[in-house]
Amino acid sequence: MGRYSDSCEQRFRQLFERGFDWLEFNTSLMWRGLGRAKRKAIAIDASFISKAGKKTPYIGKFWSGCASSVKRGLEILGIGIVDMDRHDCMMLRDGQTPDSDTLESKGDGHNLVDWYLDVLSKFKDKLLAITCYVVADAWFSKSTFINKLLAMGFHLISCLRDDSALWYSHNGVRTGKRGRLRRKGEKIDFDNLDLSHCEPLDVEGGKAFVIKAYSVAMKRNIKIVVHYPEAGGHKIYFSTDLDMPGRDIIEYYRTRFQVEFCFRDAKQFTGLNHCQARDLRKLDFAFNASMASVNVAKIIRNEFYPELSTGLLKSYLSNIYIFKRILARSGLRPNRTLNAKLVKELFGFVADAA
Repeated sequence: MGRYSDSCEQRFRQLFERGFDWLEFNTSLMWRGLGRAKRKAIAIDASFISKAGKKTPYIGKFWSGCASSVKRGLEILGIGIVDMDRHDCMMLRDGQTPDSDTLESKGDGHNLVDWYLDVLSKFKDKLLAITCYVVADAWFSKSTFINKLLAMGFHLISCLRDDSALWYSHNGVRTGKRGRLRRKGEKIDFDNLDLSHCEPLDVEGGKAFVIKAYSVAMKRNIKIVVHYPEAGGHKIYFSTDLDMPGRDIIEYYRTRFQVEFCFRDAKQFTGLNHCQARDLRKLDFAFNASMASVNVAKIIRNEFYPELSTGLLKSYLSNIYIFKRILARSGLRPNRTLNAKLVKELFGFVADAA
């Protein structure tokens, strides 16, 4: 911002100490960028942020998906909205994850799952006004997370391990024997399904079945979709909403990956990794400003430059900025009529070269 502005870097650094309602701002951008379509879901995911030094708050060891290992740095939890029909995502809010020592110091067995739930609880009312569905990867398929998430009014869509132990849900018929009612049927053998409990689902690249199952780990009935790809094996997707169509379960989970593209664009083009501040307020402002910039870029691209990618759009706008700044500093006033063709060629140079 200091590079592309008339103000110096110090001014922005001081302004980053101020608070700002990023959720409200990004929500307004989301409605403009994604529209009012009903098939939306709240996507949550954590992302590793490279950071050097020892004095940065919450610096510690976190999982890096790119490196497939634990690295020293920072982590943020991103909350975004994915649109199933547009296959796009816009981020609403980012929050920095405390390190393990900070979580332990809070006592009462406070862990990473509890902190993720605290973040969702903080913005619960505004998120529920958009949708009640939360989509996340398999790490969040824990009973401690799911039970508290359901208590807030949300439903979770995620996937399970291929070797998960599940049972067919009980049909409710009483046996006439004494004791409590039976809660589950026979155990599901994924290599030999009981088709009387399955509903076939037409999917590309294999076959799939929709099953109402009982999970002992979650202590509840869930709706699962078992997908058998042509390459072999199987994948298990599930939803805590028993009335949700099986096709929606697969589409919601697969569209979840759009949130990863938001992190990618923010790291490559809007400086998500660049802030070297050592203040929680400044770091929070920098992370959210970076993600909000990606949202703004998506709206500009969709409305004016639909043929450009985010990277080409940044180069295109940078060319415009540099060209205008050269003219402003030189004091020249070129004839727009005579130079219109040359200017268009200069602005479109990056897009043509790519």
